[in-house]
Parts: sequence; C-alpha cells; structure tokens
Amino acid sequence: MATSTYAIALGSNRWGRHGGPAAEIRAAIAALDGVRAVAPIIASAPLGPSLRRYANSVLLLDTSLSPPDMLAQLKEIERAFGRRRGRRWGSRVIDLDIILWSGGCWHGPNLCVPHIAFRERTFVLRPLRQIAPDWRDPVTGRTVRQLHQLVDRARPRD
Repeated sequence: MATSTYAIALGSNRWGRHGGPAAEIRAAIAALDGVRAVAPIIASAPLGPSLRRYANSVLLLDTSLSPPDMLAQLKEIERAFGRRRGRRWGSRVIDLDIILWSGGCWHGPNLCVPHIAFRERTFVLRPLRQIAPDWRDPVTGRTVRQLHQLVDRARPRD
C-alpha cells in the first residue's frame, strides 16, 4: 500500500492526564506512529470564547492510512485524552487536525483537506513553515512559506 504524508496540527489549552497543554501535545505526538518531523511547541492566543492561551505544534507523519482512516485515528486519540465534543473553539485537552495531505485534496462528509481555515491561522502556519516550508497548498499553489508571509504581514504576532 502506498505511503502518504500528512501535516497534522496539534493544539491544547487545558490540563489533562498528561499534564499541562504542552505535555498533552507531547503525549499526543508519542501516541502517533510514523512521525517524521515535529515543529517546536508555540503559545498562541485563543480563538472564540476560550480565555486560555493555547500550546500549538504541527507534525509530519507518514502512513498508508486514507484521509478518513487518518481522521478516525486522530479522533480516537482525542477521545482517549478525554476530549468531549462541545462548544466550538472552547477549551480542550487536545485538538488534532489534518492540515495537508500529500495526495492533494480530499472532500468527504466529515473531512475537507486541506483544512478549510489553515491559510489564515498563524498558529498553524508558523510551526508548519519550520518543518515543511516548501509544501504547496493544492488549492492556491502557494507554498507554506508564502502563505505564512501573507498572514504574518496582515496580522500582529500572537
């Protein structure tokens, strides 16, 4: 079976069974097989109603899983970490999102790759730029480096 590469964004702003948000991210990274590269963990301002700052990172992972199967694995890890579905952008122990996939675009009932909002999110693009600056967005054709420059220029830093 062919191997694909995924860019996975990780975020946490609540303490969990592994410790603080950064510890939750490190534990989630350890729970995944095929991790090839991990960006440093950064702090970022919350989106929406949450008041707690986030710890964020991005990793590259090689696997033979299809996008829906990769999503199922990520959701299983979120559940194991104690994540419960709730208010959008609320505080969470762990959030794992597929950002990019080496196969290009994927559209299904519960999944859209590339992630619909990643182009506007500094807390995704900044760490992603550190580990995959030349990865091209299959929709815009721009590299991660270019996308980060556009967002960084338009907004103040977190």
